[in-house]
Amino acid sequence: MSAAPATATGGPDAGGPVPVPRDPTPPDAPPEGAPPGQPAKEPVRLDPAGLDQAERRARASQSFWTAVVGVPAVFSVLRLGVEAGGELQTTLLLVANVGPVNLLAGFLTTAARLLSTALVAVFALGAVLGASVDRLPPGGRRRPLFARWAEITPAWFVAASFLLALVTWPLLYLPLLVPAAAAAFQFTPERLHERPIPRVLIIAALLGGYLWLLLPTLRDAWGQGEPLPVLLLVVPPLLALGIAGPLPGAVIRPLASVTQAAVLAMLVWAALPVISTPVLPLTVTTVGSGSGATEDVRGHVVTTDDVNMVILQEQGGVRYVPVGQVRAQVLCPTEEELPRHRLRIHDFHVEDSLLEGLGRRVRPVHRIDAACR
Repeated sequence: MSAAPATATGGPDAGGPVPVPRDPTPPDAPPEGAPPGQPAKEPVRLDPAGLDQAERRARASQSFWTAVVGVPAVFSVLRLGVEAGGELQTTLLLVANVGPVNLLAGFLTTAARLLSTALVAVFALGAVLGASVDRLPPGGRRRPLFARWAEITPAWFVAASFLLALVTWPLLYLPLLVPAAAAAFQFTPERLHERPIPRVLIIAALLGGYLWLLLPTLRDAWGQGEPLPVLLLVVPPLLALGIAGPLPGAVIRPLASVTQAAVLAMLVWAALPVISTPVLPLTVTTVGSGSGATEDVRGHVVTTDDVNMVILQEQGGVRYVPVGQVRAQVLCPTEEELPRHRLRIHDFHVEDSLLEGLGRRVRPVHRIDAACR
């Protein structure tokens, strides 16, 4: 016999018992099918676009890694087309003889600066915009794209990007990493010391040591009438003192749109020299004939077999030179590799990176061969 339902007396129409409705799902009850004692799930928080936080992070992560992996692949393919002069058969010849490993290695050696510059710019701007998003007006707090990328990127990848820039950027532009790092890691002067006077003394000591280290270079640049190196070496460390921290709410949205478009335009502008950089080394091959006359063929050696040496000429076209006619061959630098400044920082040329400077110490640069001129 089933139990009687709970009742209450004193109904308005009759003196009999009145049934009391029972709530089938109390507020604190666990969801149906869940084990006893399991708390109820919290409601999913949605942003103004209707996406929860996990989905937003997944989308941002997918777009970020797609850009990191896809851009080098597209650039590598474009470089082969540009190197071939836009000719289909020459492009197919390069594709058949330039392996993917060599193509990737060539891209990394020539485009590492571009890649590290893009990553440093994204992480620095993203951290500043992410720290300022709480100042947006209600209803418009969707995080900018760079802020979402900086949020989902692991700290080790950010540090590796700055390390890549440290070893591949020219020494003349390395001071720009100081404000970029202060922005990316949100490092403010207050973190040096909690008291103002010691903090000022620490900053003065750091700036004084930095200027003392670069004093000979600054003196030479000023004497040669080159103000740009002076500005690049002096101004960035001063900007690092106030670049971190939140921005006013009124400038966040315009700044996010402008900076994202500016970074994209910078990548396109910087990508043009990278795409046009030769995939193969530039050489001058001396070719002899039966009459004793010689000819210098300037171009890039694509492949060599037992019969011919295939040379992609610098002025265009492919030339097949019989191996028996090759008399000599020299490696030549391109015009972009020739220095433009006569400045050094403690035996390192300002246009060399740390890797290039260390390499020149191990293998000093020889004079340019007469054939290269």
